[in-house]
Amino acid sequence: MNPSKLAQLRGLSVVVADTGDYDAIKRLRPVDCTTNPTLVKKALDLPVYAGLIERELEWGRAQAGERDEVAKAVVDRLTIGVGTMLAELVPGRVSTEVDADQAHDTAATIAKARQFIAMYEAAGVPRGKVLIKIAATWAGVEATRVLQAEGIDCNLTLIFNPTQALACSEAGAFLISPFVGRILDWYVANGQAPASIDEDPGVKFVRGVYAEFKRRGSQTVVMGASFRSTAQIEALAGCDRLTISPDLLEKLDADLGELPRKLSPQPAEAVDAAAIDEAKFDADMAADPMATEKLASGIDAFAQDLHSLRQRIAARLA
Repeated sequence: MNPSKLAQLRGLSVVVADTGDYDAIKRLRPVDCTTNPTLVKKALDLPVYAGLIERELEWGRAQAGERDEVAKAVVDRLTIGVGTMLAELVPGRVSTEVDADQAHDTAATIAKARQFIAMYEAAGVPRGKVLIKIAATWAGVEATRVLQAEGIDCNLTLIFNPTQALACSEAGAFLISPFVGRILDWYVANGQAPASIDEDPGVKFVRGVYAEFKRRGSQTVVMGASFRSTAQIEALAGCDRLTISPDLLEKLDADLGELPRKLSPQPAEAVDAAAIDEAKFDADMAADPMATEKLASGIDAFAQDLHSLRQRIAARLA
């Protein structure tokens, strides 16, 4: 009898949990995991985080100053608190998202990344256990260039376009997260549903980025993200990393079928290509309506979740 597809996948790709659910991570044993405002908001209702939340709310109530500013500080402390608890569960990294409402501000992104790393280190979590998650705008790419040079590893997220992906690699990003499911969503919404999994535009995009990175000898990790089905995951078996929601991890764990490798690294070639600058980045993104729309809506959704989390905390501080 075959081992489960999840067990087979672990032999081909690094499996990451796309969740901050403590119990799910404990049960599914991913290498890495993630935290962001959406997941921290969910954490407010999970018993395992109750002590942390009460402690930080108490800290917040003892602070002077504007309630909204105190709420922001409490949210930052909760983000690092949740990340610190998750860091104890996984052998690898915890991806921690910086403020999406600053996605077009290089200096603010750098400052928040440095702040989060300092907070993690103060909590006993070394920077080597953390990935700073940044939206892949041009400002995010420029912030990454600075942070990576300081030894702060970055996960560039909301990747939808080949030039966008290559710019992140050229900036030295530790990892990129191309969004398979959201690419498919856009094409389906525009009346272009693929006939097969090999025609799935999200799958094709990640396969193309993976092949190009390997061809160039890029050290940047390609981590497929935002999956809509186990078929999409199976179509990318062998990708460097795959970040998968608990429900899809459970489905893979229950499936005892054969899981063939789909992506394999090829030897690097000498590639003579001009470095991507801001003008090239902007032009190629502007020519790609799917990438432009999905990057903007992704940032907007992350920013709304952050705003909503801050509001909830402000209400609980009152």
